[in-house]
Amino acid sequence: MQERSSVTDLAEQLRRELDRYSPGGKLPSSRALVDRFRVSPVTVSRALAQLAAEGLVVTRPGAGAFRAAARTSAAPARDTSWQEVALSADGAADLVPRSVDASGVLVSLAAPPPGVVEFNGGYLHPCLQPERAMSAALARAGRRPGAWGRPPTEGLPELREWFARSIGGAVTAAEVLITAGGQSALTTALRALAPPGAPVLVESPTYPGMLAIARSAGLRPVPVPVDADGVKPALLADAFRATGARVFVCQPLFQNPTGAVLAPERRGEVLRIAREAGAFVVEDDFVRRLVHEDAGPSPRPLAADDPDGVVVHVGSLTKATSPSFRVSALAARGPVLDRLRAIQIVDTFFVPRPLQEAALELVGSPAWPRHLRTISAELKARRDAMTAALRLDLPELALPHIPSGGYHLWLRLPDGTDETALTAAALRAGVAINPGRPYFSAEPPAGHVRLSFAAVAGPQEITEGVRRLRTACDEVL
Repeated sequence: MQERSSVTDLAEQLRRELDRYSPGGKLPSSRALVDRFRVSPVTVSRALAQLAAEGLVVTRPGAGAFRAAARTSAAPARDTSWQEVALSADGAADLVPRSVDASGVLVSLAAPPPGVVEFNGGYLHPCLQPERAMSAALARAGRRPGAWGRPPTEGLPELREWFARSIGGAVTAAEVLITAGGQSALTTALRALAPPGAPVLVESPTYPGMLAIARSAGLRPVPVPVDADGVKPALLADAFRATGARVFVCQPLFQNPTGAVLAPERRGEVLRIAREAGAFVVEDDFVRRLVHEDAGPSPRPLAADDPDGVVVHVGSLTKATSPSFRVSALAARGPVLDRLRAIQIVDTFFVPRPLQEAALELVGSPAWPRHLRTISAELKARRDAMTAALRLDLPELALPHIPSGGYHLWLRLPDGTDETALTAAALRAGVAINPGRPYFSAEPPAGHVRLSFAAVAGPQEITEGVRRLRTACDEVL
């Protein structure tokens, strides 16, 4: 964190001083900048790279950094109004119009302004990420023979075997495809399993990114309510009968956003109901490696108990590492695997080999189990800190379930609360939160917010964030 702050500060200082130099003028040497600002050579290099990316300086290897030539004035805006007609006509004949709305995803991807507590984040804070282990793994991977060659389109055999072992049961490496992150895997699965216009059953509430995938593919999300024990089997059976759907997407372990775990007595029921409906279950196993320290043994993935090829399993390393470590897997049995493979090849060819090699190096190193133990303890401490702060400062926000895994809490707002107004008031108070509306594919039963405890620096920041949220609630409630 200190290094990143120094880079930002140095870049800002150099930005302010650029007017001292004429276009093409040479800036002080890196050594001179190190001595003057008392920073490391790496900080200087990164600050100059940032200015170069902004088009303010030009760096020339062996010669130094120079102020860039002044930008020419922007060309007059062209008339693009014709696109309104073209885009509105796109999909006009579709049974379910395709809509690409990334707003629900961007809420958790967008970095808030400086000084704002990030309760809306969907990834581990940098202090929780295994940066040293990932860097070392990437360095070792780059030295592997053939590391920069073309990998098998299905993925490296050793990495497919590792994911197969992680899933368990009778799943084999031959039934696993390596994909570029969970979002990509879900996109491939829905495209493979449902034609445009078809219904797809989803948990309610559920992950907004999955709803965005479905709608952009012209699918019609149909909600099936969940409770503290996961999806309700009776309602799932009713939804299959009423819609004729052939796909159900679920998160059986630490569901997003409720944190629910599918109860043991419901697991077999879900598979049986889907099998009788002639349908697939897409299992999004996104946070299996974010189990809290006080959790008991986690249930196996549904795919491990599925002999009939009902389950298409999605597993990922991203949530437990870094948003940029986009390595995941699709596992399936039977003819559907060929369709998944074909779509994967058409869309992305393959996951870059250096990243796959780095994943193998990381999960095979002693640092990996140490990292998992560390985040297990850290996430529990942060969850407890947020729960205690909410109970003390915001008792009017209902917290029906405290999860033993994952990275967030799901809170119900008092009846009549305006989610949009609360989200805006929270940002003014200096805390970013996720409104609940994007998590519902239909009309929500009440207002909700999702608060992440993984994207902040620690318990102290959590306490401060809840205090700021109290200020926002005093304004809105």
